[in-house]
Formats: sequence, structure tokens, C-alpha cells
Amino acid sequence: MSSVLYDAPGPRAKRRNLIISVVFFALLALLVWFIWNTMDEKGQLEWALWKPFTQSEAWTTYLLPGLADTLKAAALAMVIALPLGAFFGIARLSDHRWVRLPAAWVVEFFRAIPVLLLMLFANEFYDRWTNVTSEQRPLYAVVTGLVLYNASVLAEVVRAGILSLPKGQSEAAMAIGLRKSQTMRSILLPQAVTAMLPAIVSQLVVIVKDTALGGVMIGFTELLNSRATMASYYANVIPSFIVVALIYIVLNFILTSFASWLEKRLRRSKKSTGAVLSAEDMEELNPAAVGGSFGTGGEGGGLPGSRTYT
Repeated sequence: MSSVLYDAPGPRAKRRNLIISVVFFALLALLVWFIWNTMDEKGQLEWALWKPFTQSEAWTTYLLPGLADTLKAAALAMVIALPLGAFFGIARLSDHRWVRLPAAWVVEFFRAIPVLLLMLFANEFYDRWTNVTSEQRPLYAVVTGLVLYNASVLAEVVRAGILSLPKGQSEAAMAIGLRKSQTMRSILLPQAVTAMLPAIVSQLVVIVKDTALGGVMIGFTELLNSRATMASYYANVIPSFIVVALIYIVLNFILTSFASWLEKRLRRSKKSTGAVLSAEDMEELNPAAVGGSFGTGGEGGGLPGSRTYT
């Protein structure tokens, strides 16, 4: 069956695709066998190395507390970085240079610095010039570094999402007399959210993974750091890496699945329902423009609450 976008594959194309698929799965099976055989030769498949993951002690003492700290830092960074990124992204679209230029400088500055360097600077700042305790300092430093970097990246995502909308959206809003703030809040942002969502989710996944940088460099007790402590106790470095990698995969899969569901829901909710705005709705949006479009009498006047077209 042909489509507008592509032609249905013929017999030769189907045969070629089948051969490629068979070769791919054969190579994949060979790679899996090679990894399994290598681990077996190195003694990494011994039950003694994997047994701790079947007991509650390894989870309650190491993995689950580390996962909780990872989720805590990532959630705090997400909650702060999303509105901050939206603020700077919208500020970069301002008509006022005194708003647009400082926002651009802030975004470009923090976007150019590696997130690990921001964490190290934040850790030194909290150590030297604040009263944050040594137990709380790693969490504060990780969240600060993640917020500064990812808010700058999200600001560019927001700006690009808004600029990707057709100019007719803004022109139509101006034609009915909406102010720029009303246009941004009621017209542009609701439409841009759907377009921005995949990029936003990708950045949120990056936030979850970048919490591991704090564990490596400043001693933040996140999942990867807790894994190192557990591996030194049970002497199962490779199995612990594999289990933690699977945890990250499941965690990010849940996040992306939720985002896909949310994106589909937003797209369905934005389909037109054929509703007609009443006079009260238009007056709430723009009271100044109502007098020219609605009338209660006189020349060209219509019934109250009805739209008069010319």
C-alpha cells in the first residue's frame, strides 16, 4: 500500500530488508554471546557477585537511598530550571533591548560553561561564603549547577519553540487588539508547548543523568556514588554497574513514556471544538476593542452578545 510520503516496497526491497534484518540480529546475537562469554571467563557471572541484589540489604542500604538522592536533586533542578528557562527564553524575545540583551548574555554565559565546572564553583561558593552545612553542600552544589546550565539550554528551547510558530498567529492576535503579553500567554505559549515538549523531555533526561557528576567530583551520595560504596563492600564492580545502568534505563524510559503520553494528550486537547466566542469572552481578552466589534444599537449595531461582521 502506497503512501503520500513513500512508495510501498516491492519484492526486491522486501527481500533486501529481510536480509538486512537477519544480518543485524545475527550480529547482535554474536555481540551478546561475546559479552556473555567474556564475562564468564573473567568470573563475573558467579552467583556470589549477583546474590547481593536478591537481598534487601544492598537495596535499602545503598541503591534505594542513592536513587532517592538522585531523584531529589533532579526534581529540584527540574522545578527551578523549567520556569527560569521559560523566563529567560521569553525575555530574549522582548522588544526592549534592556531586557533582551542581559537575558541573552546570561543564557550564553551559563550555556558555554560545562555543568561539572558550575557544580565545582557552586560547591566552593557554598563552602566559603554561606552557612550551608557540609552534609547539605553537595546537594546544593549539584542542584545549582544543574539549574544554571539547564535553565540556559531550556531558554533556547523555549525561544526556538515560540519562533517556530507561524507569524500569522501573532499578527492575528494583534489584529484583534491583544497586547504582546496576552498574545504570548494565551496564543503562542500554549501552541509552542507541544512543539517544545520532546526537546524539554530530552533535557530532563540529561538532568537525571548529570546528577552522577556530583557524585564523582564532590561526593554527592547519588545512585552512582552509592554503587561505588556497595561495590567496595561486596566486590562486585561489573555487576553493580550493570544493575545501576538498568535502573537509569528504566527511570528514563518512564520519564519519556510519560512525556509521550502528555504530548498526545495535549495534541488531542488542542483540536478545534467549533466553539464561538461570546461578547463576554472577547471583552475579557481585550475590553478596548469590544466597542468596535459589538454594538447594542445605532448604525451597524447588533444584538447584545452577538458578533457583527463587516
